[in-house]
Amino acid sequence: MAYEISNYSVKVTLVAAASLADKQYHFVKIDTDGKAAICAGTTDKPIGILQNAPAAGEEAEVLVVGGSKLVAGEALDESDAVGTGADARGEALTIGTDTTRYHVATCILAAGADGEYATVVLNAAAPARAA
Repeated sequence: MAYEISNYSVKVTLVAAASLADKQYHFVKIDTDGKAAICAGTTDKPIGILQNAPAAGEEAEVLVVGGSKLVAGEALDESDAVGTGADARGEALTIGTDTTRYHVATCILAAGADGEYATVVLNAAAPARAA
């Protein structure tokens, strides 16, 4: 079962650009207005993983560094490099091949299929391409 890691985490609070009520534990980015928006493309640069389920205009709690649950967009195995999919769910990256995508997390507890929860260690403070 996926879990969160509460020690040594860095979180930020941003205003939700739209309703994120059904996007808890998905990747979010900062939009051009400085608000939290759901990642909508595989090359989006995530700022972190959404920890709550805010309505538009409410506070979005975003984990930037630490351990978190993440909704998987496909099966994820332990030690997979993880980035965002087009639906803001976690997808495995191939380092050296997925060079247009951001590697922001590492899976530490697997998810067997799309829609399941994985546990990841996240560092979106200084995202790097999967080069």
